[in-house]
Formats: sequence, structure tokens, C-alpha cells
Amino acid sequence: MSRRLVGSVAATLVMVLAAGCGGSSGADGKIELSLGLFSDFGYDKLIEEYMASHSNIKIEQRKVKMEQHNTQLATQLAGGRGAADIVALEEGVVSQFRASKDKFVNLAEHGAKDLKSQWVDWKWNQGTTDGGEFVLGLGTDMGSLGICYRRDLFEAAGLATDREAVAKLWPTWEDYAKVADQFTAKTPNVKFVDTGRNVYKAILDQTEEGYFAKDDSYIAEKNAKVKAAFDMAAALGTKKQTGALEPFSQDWNVALKQGSFATTTCPAWSLALIKAGAGDAAAGKWDVTTAPGGGGNWGGSFLAIPKQSKHPKEAYELAKWLTAPEQQKRIFKETGNLPSQPKVYGDAEVQTFVNDYFNKAPVGKIFASSAESLKPTYRGTKDSKVGPVFGTALTRVEQGKQSAADAWTQALKEATDAAK
Repeated sequence: MSRRLVGSVAATLVMVLAAGCGGSSGADGKIELSLGLFSDFGYDKLIEEYMASHSNIKIEQRKVKMEQHNTQLATQLAGGRGAADIVALEEGVVSQFRASKDKFVNLAEHGAKDLKSQWVDWKWNQGTTDGGEFVLGLGTDMGSLGICYRRDLFEAAGLATDREAVAKLWPTWEDYAKVADQFTAKTPNVKFVDTGRNVYKAILDQTEEGYFAKDDSYIAEKNAKVKAAFDMAAALGTKKQTGALEPFSQDWNVALKQGSFATTTCPAWSLALIKAGAGDAAAGKWDVTTAPGGGGNWGGSFLAIPKQSKHPKEAYELAKWLTAPEQQKRIFKETGNLPSQPKVYGDAEVQTFVNDYFNKAPVGKIFASSAESLKPTYRGTKDSKVGPVFGTALTRVEQGKQSAADAWTQALKEATDAAK
């Protein structure tokens, strides 16, 4: 998945996704705006503040899991009704929706191009098309990479526990695999990593091209980096060093609470998920350090406005406000979602910010440093259809249902079909 195969559905959220076209005017005369989101974007308090300062605006959040969000949005755009006024587009699928730009408002018509300097160039470019003339969405966060690890489990395995010393254990992913061998030899009843799928994605997200070249041609079958990432993750699975867990699932949460695995690749936005899953009892046991191979990016989103919105001007003003540096800094401090804006992640308050739950890790410095060195992977139009094929193949290896070689062969065939 790309970023945030995550998010539980809050039972109290209003889920009128099939009715109406975007926002409307309520009986009280207020303009009603809706936001279609997945996972937690950290908007709850901000929306309350926005409504307090805009007495004519009423805002509803619609939160569902990402897979459901993407499927529903595609259906709503095709049918011309039912989409929220503002919709989140995850980095892994934004290329897919760029191809349907006729279904979206060009935010440049509302002055979005004047905001370009807020974002790093690659983030801005991901949310635009037509040489930058069509602005599809305003960037929210990005998923610069780190590794989260259990200090107590590392200590039990006789490994270093200090985050700087741990980082020196794995300058490369090959070194990470060697640490896995050392860990397993000492603590065979605990898995070294939650899932090979996340390792695979983290490695691949450190390359500039993955399944597709920058001309959108399919290259997975001849891209040696895809095969190398698959082999590395499959080897961990074959050795039973992974928990074979569905990323961010209920089983993953249970394993977190039970301390069943010692490491997980963690983009900035996943810190809140780890804390929620592991619970208060694990406070201080988890820590954060740099990822093997240097910076990388897993995830990040954009706020876009479907043309079916009845209030595009008001929707744009809200999206503009939510993605402004001041709000993005607050979101980082509350949720850990790292803004894709240099002014924010370079801010002294962000750079010195520590996360108490993760043993007071300097997460601002760690993730901002990763952000500075990352080169985003090109996402093809059908990236979101091809990627899951390899993740499923790795799960078969982890579960002992297929050899790594057979899983790779099957995945290539299925991916080639998906890319057509």
C-alpha cells in the first residue's frame, strides 16, 4: 500500500457517503462542507476552531479506511454524485486521480499557484499536472522514514538500545538483515519485524523508480531494485523472522500490545498508530531511530476538491487553511504527521520536538533529516494496482504457502496483467 493502509472507523462518525453531491446549505442557512478522509489527519480541533471563526460554515468529517475511501471516491466521481467537498488523495493513488482531472476543480483558478513556495518541489509537483498549470491538490504531510524498535527486546537480545548506537547497526538493509539474525538467535520466540511487506515497501520507496519509469512505462520485471527489495523481505519471511501480519490490522494491534515483534518500519504518520496499538503499558519501551539506506518517503496526502462540490470557493479556503504552515505545525506536534513544507519541518520548535511515548525520541530531528535527504519514488498511473500484488506474494512466503522464487514468478505475472 502506499501510505496509511490504516485507520479504524469511528462509530460515531456520520457516514452519508452515498447521498448528495458534496456540501449544501442547511436549514439554519449555514454552508455545509464535508471532508472525505482516511485515518486521522489531526483535523478535529482545527475544524472546531475554523467553525468558531466562520459562523456561516458547518463542517462534517467522513472517515473510512483507505481502501474503502479510494473505491468510494472512484465510484462517486464516475457517477457525478456523493463525493465530499474536500477529499484526501493519498500519495500512492494521486497519479490515478490525476488522470481524472476533469472530475476535479483546478485549484489554480482559486489562486493555489501563489502558494507553491510553501512546499518542497517534489511534493508540489505530485499534486499538479499539465506542467503545473492544473493544481489537483494541496499537500498535507509526507512519510519520511525511520525505524521504530523495542528497547527492552533489543536489550534481551544483547543488542544496543541507544538510538544512535542502533542506527549504526544497520547503515544498509543488508545490515538490518544481519541484526535480524542476531536477534533471532537470542530471542527465538519474538519476531524481529512485524511484516516483510513493510520492509519491502520501505526499501522500494528509497528508489526513484519502482514499478513504472518516469514516462509511465511498466518496468517492474526488469527493474533490479524491485527484485532486490522483494528478495530481502522474502528472506526475512522464509527465516520466520517476521510476524506475517497484515499491516495496521487488528492482529497488528494485538501483536503490538503483546510485544510480539521488535521492529517496524515507521514513517512519521505511523507513530500515532503504534502508540494506539501498543497502549500506555508500552510507553518508553518503543524508540525511534534512522532507517537503513538513508531517507525515504512512504505516504503523504493531498486535499482536492471534486467538481461536484456546491461550494468550491469555501472548500478551497478551508483546504488552504488546513494546509497552511501554522496548522501543519500543530498537527505534527499532536499526531506526528510530518508536514511537507520546509518552513515547518525546519522550524526550531519542530526540530527540537521530542515524543515522550517513544522514550523522548527527537522525532522532529529524525524525520526532518530523513525528509531532507529523500528522493520520492515515481508513482505510475497504475501503481496502486501493481503494488499490492507483491505484498500479497510476500505474505504467502511468510505463511509458508509458497517459496520465494515461486511467489516472485507469480507476482510478476499478476503485476504485468494489472499494469495493462
